[in-house]
Amino acid sequence: MENQVVVLHNYLEKLTDFAVFYAPKLVGGIIVLFVGLWIIKLITKGVSKSLEKSNIDHSLIPFLRSLTNIILKILLAITVMGMIGIEMTSFVAIIGAGGLAIGLALSGTLQNFAGGIIILILKPFKIGDYIEAQNFAGTVKEISIFSTLLNTPDKKLVIIPNGPLSTGAIINYSAEDLRRVDWKFGIAYGDNVEDFKRALNTFITEDERILKDPAVFMGLSELSGSSVNFVVRVWVNGPDYWGVFFDMNEKVYTRFADHNLTPPFPQMGVHVHAVQGSN
Repeated sequence: MENQVVVLHNYLEKLTDFAVFYAPKLVGGIIVLFVGLWIIKLITKGVSKSLEKSNIDHSLIPFLRSLTNIILKILLAITVMGMIGIEMTSFVAIIGAGGLAIGLALSGTLQNFAGGIIILILKPFKIGDYIEAQNFAGTVKEISIFSTLLNTPDKKLVIIPNGPLSTGAIINYSAEDLRRVDWKFGIAYGDNVEDFKRALNTFITEDERILKDPAVFMGLSELSGSSVNFVVRVWVNGPDYWGVFFDMNEKVYTRFADHNLTPPFPQMGVHVHAVQGSN
């Protein structure tokens, strides 16, 4: 009986010492935890308002707000555990090892994630732009954190991962207000060059979508085997590009004859020479 009393007394002493030693730290940690959570809430709101006032894409704001909140809470948790007296060396090592394993397993996904952030911040294109990238061309329908969605002219949906998209070449046809339309037209040998120029100037003047400034350019580019080829270049507003391009091709085909011009086609001349044979 006396031994049991001694053991109980020893336990009570240890419990008292433990309470005296850890109670202030525990109370301090709890206070820091609640105050820290309140401060994190204020910081997160401040960051969110600052991002909304900036030029950052709005689809990126929820992600940055959440990322800020998570990082601050992790730092707060580490601080509180350190105040209580928990050894952090092993804990940090475990977190590091776990993070490395997750990073290796999700390397492709993380690459796309980082690419999405780069695209949303640098804005090489925006929703509604017509772009060409990764051997695909189409109108940007959606930009998410991991991928970008394109609508092709034949109404196919193309999903391009943001990782390679952010590091590859991108042609943005909608970045500038104006676009240059280029044609290569040919006339037959023997046709009058001035008739060709008058015909093209007539077609160009008729189309109000073609801009007068920058000026129209026409130049003889090639003397091929069956035609004399000219380069014609005009400037239009971006949305008018394809309409002007196709309409001009149709005018050249249907109205060249009205201007004494012959659309060229491959020809082969055969000359027969009489050979005088010997009797």
